[in-house]
Amino acid sequence: MSSTLFDPIDLGSIKAPNRILMAPLTRGRSVGEHVPITELKAEYYGQRASAGLIIAEATGISQEGLGWPSAPGIWSEEQVAAWKPVTDEVHKRGGRIILQLWHMGRLVHPDFLGGAEPVSSSATTAPGLAHTAEGKKDYTEARALETSEIPRVVADYVHAAKNAIAAGFDGVQIHGANGYLIDQFLRDNANFRTDEYGGSIENRIRLLCEVTQAVVDAVGADRTSVRLSPNGETQGCDDSDPVALFTAAAAALQEIGIAFLELREVKPYGNFGQTEVPRVSPEIRKVFHGPLVLNQEYTKELADADLASGLADAISFGRPYISNPDLAERLRTGAELTPDNFKTWYSPGAEGYTDYPFLQSLDA
Repeated sequence: MSSTLFDPIDLGSIKAPNRILMAPLTRGRSVGEHVPITELKAEYYGQRASAGLIIAEATGISQEGLGWPSAPGIWSEEQVAAWKPVTDEVHKRGGRIILQLWHMGRLVHPDFLGGAEPVSSSATTAPGLAHTAEGKKDYTEARALETSEIPRVVADYVHAAKNAIAAGFDGVQIHGANGYLIDQFLRDNANFRTDEYGGSIENRIRLLCEVTQAVVDAVGADRTSVRLSPNGETQGCDDSDPVALFTAAAAALQEIGIAFLELREVKPYGNFGQTEVPRVSPEIRKVFHGPLVLNQEYTKELADADLASGLADAISFGRPYISNPDLAERLRTGAELTPDNFKTWYSPGAEGYTDYPFLQSLDA
């Protein structure tokens, strides 16, 4: 029997009451040394507790890996303490929440590193402009991580994962997507290494596998998930054979036994940008047998179709959750969605963050 958005699902140790997940969304609202503004974040995520599972925003595993103004971290005791009331509030409202672990690699501007070079798989420069506290600036060339440094980076992921569990999160998600560090190792137009982390697909997925296995060993496979993005060029990262690359990565993650795999891929109804890019999820479905979560501009109708076909086990919704804290109820009832305001995505306060209406308030 085919599944619907409103059927329960087990995602590792998490028993989700529906298959409507909140995708990770960078929203800022942190201060000082990347410490979450507790009261704001607790209300924001608490409002969205009716999601089957909240995947909280990308959160830095180390200062080296975090290059976004006002984005939160999870490497310090102060950060852990600030996150704890957030997870408490979500749980109090009956929700489930995991934290996405983030290392941005070459997308960290030296302004965040005291002038030091960012790190990546190879000495490359990201396209476009970096967001800094002083406005947008050109990215600079990253230095290639030394082979001897890889264990340190893996250890940073483990430390962050343990901190996330200590902060009350129900699990973690390793961010292997969107052109950030792990993706910079995965894709062959960004990885020119000649050691065991470069060249063949087997070598390029090695960092992903080592990080995932180490996090699994630290917090449990049933609390560990991964996000990948087989969606064509993303922040300068692309691959000449995405089907071979991402099916190999998914097969390796199946072997490790993660709780679920989330894919941000091309739109389910058309092209990604201006380029013809095929969906890779049908091929990944053949090699990854755990829960598969798909993401990228889904409507309810498209979500229903991919669940009914068995291609997806759950769907994660991103932007609709910015302005519809009760998205699950709106999808259930067919209610109109509230549009979001781009100008307040990253602004510092409650406006455009915790002040979007619920259906009940609209009916009052």
